[in-house]
Amino acid sequence: MNRLSNLYNRLILPHPLMVLAALALLLGLAALRFDQFRLDASAESLVLENDRSLEQYRQVNRRFTTSDDFLVVTYTPHDTLFSEQGLSDLRGLRDELQALDAVGSTNSILNVPLLHSPDLTLDTADSEIKTLDEHDVPPETARGALLNNPLYPNLLISEDGQTTAIQVNLPTPEKYFELLNERNRLRDLLAAGDASAGQQTQYERARDAFIGYTEQLGKERDATINRVRDILDQHRHKADIHLGGVPMVVSDMIRFIQNDLSTFGLGVLVFLLVTLAIIFRQWRWVLVPLLCCSFTVWLMIGFLGWAQWPVTVISSNFVALLLIMTLSLTIHLIVRYREFQHDEPEVAARDTLRKTVYAMVKPCFYMAITTIVAFGSLTFSGIRPVIDFGWMMTLGLAVAFLITFVVFPALLALLPPPLDKRVTSDRIPFTDAFARFTERFGSLVLVGSLVIAVLCVIGISRLTVENSFVDYFKSSTEIHQGMVTIDNRLGGTTPLDVVITDDLPPEDAAVDGDPFASSCDPFVDDCGGAEEYRDTWYTYQKMSRLEKVHSYLESLPETGKVLSIDTTLAILATINQGEPLDALELAFVPAAVPDDLKDILLTPYISEEHDQARFSIRILETMPDLRRQALLDRIREHLTTELAFEDDQVLFTGMTVMYNNMLQSLFDSQIKTIGVVLLAILVMFLLLFRSLKLALLGIAPNLIAAGSVLGLMGWLGIPLDMMTITVAAITVGIAVDDTIHYIHRFRVEIRKDGDYLAAMHRCHRSIGQAMFYTSLTIISGFSILVLSNFIPTIYFGLFTGFAMFMALVGALTLLPRLIVLTKPFGPEGSSSNTQTAN
Repeated sequence: MNRLSNLYNRLILPHPLMVLAALALLLGLAALRFDQFRLDASAESLVLENDRSLEQYRQVNRRFTTSDDFLVVTYTPHDTLFSEQGLSDLRGLRDELQALDAVGSTNSILNVPLLHSPDLTLDTADSEIKTLDEHDVPPETARGALLNNPLYPNLLISEDGQTTAIQVNLPTPEKYFELLNERNRLRDLLAAGDASAGQQTQYERARDAFIGYTEQLGKERDATINRVRDILDQHRHKADIHLGGVPMVVSDMIRFIQNDLSTFGLGVLVFLLVTLAIIFRQWRWVLVPLLCCSFTVWLMIGFLGWAQWPVTVISSNFVALLLIMTLSLTIHLIVRYREFQHDEPEVAARDTLRKTVYAMVKPCFYMAITTIVAFGSLTFSGIRPVIDFGWMMTLGLAVAFLITFVVFPALLALLPPPLDKRVTSDRIPFTDAFARFTERFGSLVLVGSLVIAVLCVIGISRLTVENSFVDYFKSSTEIHQGMVTIDNRLGGTTPLDVVITDDLPPEDAAVDGDPFASSCDPFVDDCGGAEEYRDTWYTYQKMSRLEKVHSYLESLPETGKVLSIDTTLAILATINQGEPLDALELAFVPAAVPDDLKDILLTPYISEEHDQARFSIRILETMPDLRRQALLDRIREHLTTELAFEDDQVLFTGMTVMYNNMLQSLFDSQIKTIGVVLLAILVMFLLLFRSLKLALLGIAPNLIAAGSVLGLMGWLGIPLDMMTITVAAITVGIAVDDTIHYIHRFRVEIRKDGDYLAAMHRCHRSIGQAMFYTSLTIISGFSILVLSNFIPTIYFGLFTGFAMFMALVGALTLLPRLIVLTKPFGPEGSSSNTQTAN
């Protein structure tokens, strides 16, 4: 404390201009890298720490020459689609989209092969297959050919033939993968401890090059999507058009978050300022919190820019939370300053300021360090963006504390506020009403808290972790409407790949390499043991097993369009006069399929080089009862038990898997996080209050506040998702602030007369006032978030407000009732209260 006194007496209070000038230089330095501050909603930002699913996803895409990097344009013409005019309008739209520089190619009913010629056979496929682009095919003939083809319905055309789709492919440049592989190679060396100093430098360069190139690609892709939207707008008078696809979902998520950060961030700030103006009615008490909050956020954004640390969908909330925490610190200082100013109006302004800082630095430091522990516990999560969020808040809270206790005294030393005659420490009606209620109905407070706790446990037991992308957006948004259209009419939204590996051990090997010396007939049986045949999938038995897999996947209610080699065989059977291919014809499928069709019919589904077969599935995101983990478990169980595949032969990958991995870790992570938070806070309370009884009393309101938020989510059927996971930790962090301030102030007040009830009333009239102002300001400010188009942002605003309310109620009712009941500061009227508390 003496060192702190010397710091303020020698540096900050006598030289406020110098302090603010030094801060201005620091702010200028931070501003130099504002342009490096970025949002990231890529697949990498949403995967578990050390999760191999992303690498498997990329590997499968490269092996099977497939990708999810495409946009889907749904097109439902106002008139008939299959007419000369309807197809001409569709062709005009397709040509405009295909002309964009970033578009590699497009797929639509106009360029896919039609299988309608009566002369078409496996032998004449090269010459008889036609397309609408290159041949004069009557519209009705084309319609029949498309709808009767197993490949196209629910993919490029709806089953009723009224809606079609244009797949706009946005290929990722090879340079991206080169930079990615180089960065990963060097990162693995560093992780293994085998890297030299030169390789450390190489890694930093490779990392920066990858980040820079990713940002460039992101900007180019956003520009392409905007240009696509402009083109679509020019054609909406002819058709109902929607845009979908993974790149569009990522782009829109970033756009919504950016809009929320700017528009609603400004709105929250305005609400906060208006509320402060109404409460305190002095411009200084609006300016000082504004500057403290602004400087804190300014410095953190600059730091993230310098560190090239991207903000994700989850950690984007750090700006709003830093506003909360910084505002809470400044309001407590303001209220205490006004109390001292009112009680001792004759004291010089600088002495009042010094007394305020000395009185509040200890509880505010306790509050900051305990809240840092609460958010730091998020680093125990297995989810990369949640870990980042925990570190960002840890650093941000440290910055908020330092800024508050530097800027607040420096500004008030320059601009000492006049005495506000409206301030009174005798009676605050609202908070004093809580004190009277707690005094008169103490038993009701305890029983009510117990009932709430029971309801919380029941609600938490009803929590789920399933959610769909479509639920993140309001029904009025284009992204929501596009997903619904694709789900209902074009075979599903979210991609899932099931990969079967043929790695069976050799059995009944051929004698001297002669396949006919074996009892296995390669044209009928699966000669897995014969080296000459184990590398080919095109045998009767293998294709029969794959057909069973396809049929099962297609029968599931959660799946939409399913594509595999079985789809190709069904197409070839259509060409083969409707007859399924026999064993000999199967063996010659790779040779029978024309070269220009292999990238459509073979390579997306069979990788002979890696002995793998791929099933491409689209999941129906709009299905109300969708349970991803249960679906994946059910598929794996069927494949390994009913169809006798080994467990390591079955691989799930795709966006569905990566998103599901994150979702399924949420509940365990939430329990782990809350457990670590409460344990850490209990330890912190023991260190701060040096009393086990006080530590346990301080934990109680935090349990109720955190449990109330999670319990309410459970009762309302709101699932945990990538943003609501942080609500409980946020709640604990907020509740801790009120608990520490109240206990610290109670210890001060009880020293005066040893009367617990009188001390409770004095606390409610003093620190209770600051707690009430803080809660009211934040609840008012964050209510504006309900206007967002991004549903998680709405939930964040609502639950943050609810958390503030529950934390306030718990700190003003349950906590004082427990203190009065257990008397942790010594017996009533005892002169040893101070020693007991310490």
